Amino acid sequence: MENSGSPSPSPSYPVSAAGNALRVVRLLHELDELRVMDVADRLGVARSTAHRILAMLVFEGFAVQDRHKVYRPGPALQAIRGSQAAPPPDLITVAHPHLQRLADAVRETTHLMVLEGNGSRFLDGVEGPQALRVSYRTGTLLPAHVTSGGKALLAALPADRLRALYPNGLPEDRAKAPKDFESLMNELVSVRRHGYAINLQESERGVHALGACVRDRTDAAVAAVVVAAPSVRCTRARLAELSEPLLATARDIGQGL
Repeated sequence: MENSGSPSPSPSYPVSAAGNALRVVRLLHELDELRVMDVADRLGVARSTAHRILAMLVFEGFAVQDRHKVYRPGPALQAIRGSQAAPPPDLITVAHPHLQRLADAVRETTHLMVLEGNGSRFLDGVEGPQALRVSYRTGTLLPAHVTSGGKALLAALPADRLRALYPNGLPEDRAKAPKDFESLMNELVSVRRHGYAINLQESERGVHALGACVRDRTDAAVAAVVVAAPSVRCTRARLAELSEPLLATARDIGQGL
């Protein structure tokens, strides 16, 4: 149904999760169009919850719905866009040269990832130069708790936000992932202590990976940079060696944001 310009009726179910609503506003700003299933997938919530969030944004003027049931930026969001003096630095544009240098230096594949709900999205990547290598996975969305970059970003969240991402506990579809939420919490303690997370064939058989959080100049966790390598040549000791150039790259990317 198209927005006619008249006030929309208040949604039947008020949305109390302000954080999720703000994330959807940001997605609308970045993508220009969303469907209910898009919001459900990206936030890791039920479609009914996604629909309530979008309905509230329509009511407040941050979104409009067209006749194809696609949600687009509404007048309130358009006004904010128009008041911006300059767009923020583009994450991929800033990060890509650093991903390339890191891939060249360690001779392995590098990834850039962001957190979407309880999933981790691969935004960009550079394949390593060796014949046996991990492919880049740009566009892929995987459960955050089975990827090194996802775990690095989960470790940056406050405990209440972390628990809110897993109201029903962890999915049990991956044998080598942490078996329950408390196991994940314990692993994230180690991630915070060392500054990086590891993935030992949790997201894909035969692949080991190391991930570190990228923080912008305000110290906000905005992304994760990852080195991924075939497990046959990437032992735990090798992962530890990779941590130094990985952490340096994460810092360099953050300084450009």
